Amino acid sequence: MMHRILFTASTFSHIRTFHLPYLRAFRALGWKVDVACGGTLPDLPDADRVIVLPFEKRMSSPANFRAQAQLRHLMRQQNYTLVITHTSLAAFFTRRAAAGVHPRPPVINMAHGYLFDDETPAWKRAILESAERLTARQTDLLLTMNQWDYRTAQRLHLGRRVAWVPGIGVDFSKLDAPPGACSRSTYGLDPEDFVLLYAAEFSSRKNQSMLIRALPSLPPQVKLLLPGQGALLEECRRLANTLGVADRVVFPGFVSPMAPLYALADAAVTSSRSEGLPFNVMESMYAGLPVIASRVKGHTDLLDDGRTGLLYPFDDTAAFVRAVKRLLEEPGLCAALGSAAHDAVQPYALDAVLPQVMEQYLSLVPAAQPLRAPAFSTTDKE
Repeated sequence: MMHRILFTASTFSHIRTFHLPYLRAFRALGWKVDVACGGTLPDLPDADRVIVLPFEKRMSSPANFRAQAQLRHLMRQQNYTLVITHTSLAAFFTRRAAAGVHPRPPVINMAHGYLFDDETPAWKRAILESAERLTARQTDLLLTMNQWDYRTAQRLHLGRRVAWVPGIGVDFSKLDAPPGACSRSTYGLDPEDFVLLYAAEFSSRKNQSMLIRALPSLPPQVKLLLPGQGALLEECRRLANTLGVADRVVFPGFVSPMAPLYALADAAVTSSRSEGLPFNVMESMYAGLPVIASRVKGHTDLLDDGRTGLLYPFDDTAAFVRAVKRLLEEPGLCAALGSAAHDAVQPYALDAVLPQVMEQYLSLVPAAQPLRAPAFSTTDKE
């Protein structure tokens, strides 16, 4: 029997950034792999078929319901052995599409971080929880990657079966290679600067504005390196100008590879409102950087306060400033935190995680067992 799998996500960039090793693993098992997403059509050599969906960020957009109808038709036509969905928007409409398919293929939803937590306003949390409850019957397996999401999904019965996995795995080998020709002067930074690095999309959830607001309370040698793009980039530029710290904030845009930036930074920081299991933090830990992170889900799963990193209450500028000053004032703390973080993040490496995730994926397809170990090699890099 020829097995065929469908991966869905809101954007192709999500699949390309995080899931190519899994596309390769299924193809190594002899499966046909289809990928259906919104966004610009990329080059995906690890997919047998690529389908463009008209996803839009606004949930109520008619385009999303057209995408749902397209997915339903696709599932009826292709008779998939398994459907795996990622990202909140795509996960909702993929599961709604599956509800109208008979017989329905097994559906796995990987939750990369629910967009609600204990601090979310009641009205907003009710809406987001309702969307998950509505699609729970079409979720044969729900995979979560932090403990808050796992406990919440179990309590609310958001899937027929709920399991925890240590993320999707980070390919740390990319950070082992020589960082290449890049110096602080490339970004207008001086050797004596204390450089804080935060690589993330510019959005309200990532909250870069808090880091910029903190700079006037920090010594002038503290500089902020903010690679990334997003809707709030220009707003953050204006804020830096308004506060008179534009010469202390570097906006290099999208940067890849990141290894040179980890090599020139003194510490990694994050001001995020919530996370699933963030790559930027795990990569920073592996690079041996001390991490100062907001005390939110995802961060608390990775960092032990005072041992592998420093945590502060979300959006608490004064607490963040104190944490940075602690790194400046306590000799040896940066090295101690960075060394402990490097050791602590090893279980999240792609080589360790991919077999665990594949075992969960294939648990819904008994005929696909036993697993063939060579399929899960991560030595085949892009």
